[in-house]
Amino acid sequence: MAEAQEKDYTWTVVGVAIASIIVLVVLLKKDETKHLASGAVAASNAEIDAKLSQRKTKNVAQ
Repeated sequence: MAEAQEKDYTWTVVGVAIASIIVLVVLLKKDETKHLASGAVAASNAEIDAKLSQRKTKNVAQ
């Protein structure tokens, strides 16, 4: 009699794990870059540049 061969799901588990990691990375990356669309970073950078330019002109010896 031929014995029933047990199925090996190793590669299926590995494939599902890889796919879920890829999906998780994409979702986290999307959430990480969400703040860039609001313009808050550009406003903050403009404010910092303005303060730095004021600071440079105050320290100039006359």
